[in-house]
Amino acid sequence: MSETQPIWIKDPLAILADGAERGVVVSEGHIVELVGAGQGPMTPGTAVFDATAHVVIPGLINTHHHFYQTLTRAMPAAMDRELFPWLKALYPVWARLTPEALDLAVTVAMAELMLSGCTTTTDHHYVFPSGLEDAIDIEVAAAQRLGLRVLLTRGSMNRSQRDGGLPPDSVVQDEDTILADSARLVAKHHQRGPDAMVQIALAPCSPFSVTTSLMRATADLAEKLDVRLHTHLAETEDENRFCEEIHGCRPLDYLEQCGWLNHRTWLAHGIFFNVDEMKRLGKAKTAISHCACSNQILASGCCPVCEMEAAGVAIGLGVDGSASNDGSNLMQEVRAAFLLQRARYGVGRVSHRDALRWATQGSAACIGRPELGEIAVGKAADLALFKLDELRFSGAGDPLAALVLCAAHRADRVMIGGHWRVIDGSIPGLDVTELIRNHSAAARQLQAG
Repeated sequence: MSETQPIWIKDPLAILADGAERGVVVSEGHIVELVGAGQGPMTPGTAVFDATAHVVIPGLINTHHHFYQTLTRAMPAAMDRELFPWLKALYPVWARLTPEALDLAVTVAMAELMLSGCTTTTDHHYVFPSGLEDAIDIEVAAAQRLGLRVLLTRGSMNRSQRDGGLPPDSVVQDEDTILADSARLVAKHHQRGPDAMVQIALAPCSPFSVTTSLMRATADLAEKLDVRLHTHLAETEDENRFCEEIHGCRPLDYLEQCGWLNHRTWLAHGIFFNVDEMKRLGKAKTAISHCACSNQILASGCCPVCEMEAAGVAIGLGVDGSASNDGSNLMQEVRAAFLLQRARYGVGRVSHRDALRWATQGSAACIGRPELGEIAVGKAADLALFKLDELRFSGAGDPLAALVLCAAHRADRVMIGGHWRVIDGSIPGLDVTELIRNHSAAARQLQAG
């Protein structure tokens, strides 16, 4: 089957789309036809992929991550801690990151995401010790090797321990260096248009790790370069208290003062907003990445997604860092978000379809990519196909619901831009055994110091 030939993904077991009972046709990287019940494709010359054993959904989109943290999963020194002490335990370890270790960490994170049905991911890299100045370039290269669609954020910190911040002095950079490298990365890597595979956003780490000057300058630069903005906000009550003590206002007020409360911005976590703040977020078209697993592990709280959506706020999903999840499996994150929000709101307000929507259309809204996250004519041919041939699915009556309720965790096929990037549950050309061996060795070395 040639990937340059139109492909009919035929007769799926189930599909998350209306009017596509007999599947979809993809050509030249896009969905060109939905094939309804009792119909055949109108597109001439189609090859056929038999999807009778597959549940087909839009490719999942991960809106918050820290790839480098795959090197510090389940690290004893950081376990059973809340956010601030957790960061203090890990920053000295992350300060020892090398280019070689980062490349392994990024490859592991991206591969795990792809194998879970993810077709587009963001990353928030903000640690730049000496020798790791080209961290985002390393991430771009890994994404291009694997064929994963990415929005990589150029993170930053310029308030270290000597300035009253949390990170050690060795991982922060000065404002001029940060802004110059941000502009360099956008000029070198940022692609525009609906077929873009690599994009860059600007992402100061958090209100307690950067100066007001850098927050404002970053917003100005993002507007000048026409790129998106990202940061952590309202993740913990400690952060609220910090902003009130240092800046004399709540985090969202501070964000607005810095020129960030607008349609370019999406925020990680968004747990501790009040009703008025949610309305302001909705009016500004500022979106939220809900990180259910991380929020539970760090006991940070629970994002009020139903109130957010009622206020007009787009909600996406993010796996967050692998040191606070401690995985990069986006399909498992869908289930975690479903369970957490179902427990909060009840069976009448949250369904499995809501959780899938957050990870697809909601996530696409977070990153400003309306051509992603939906199976419809004209959208990108980014698809995840799951088989229900494991014990966990035996007896399932609704195949689509089974993905969430019965805990799907591994895609059988993943298509990105019309190209098969996962085939039979594997990434062609990637030696996973060797990757695990090298990555594990790098993690042991990093943690040992």
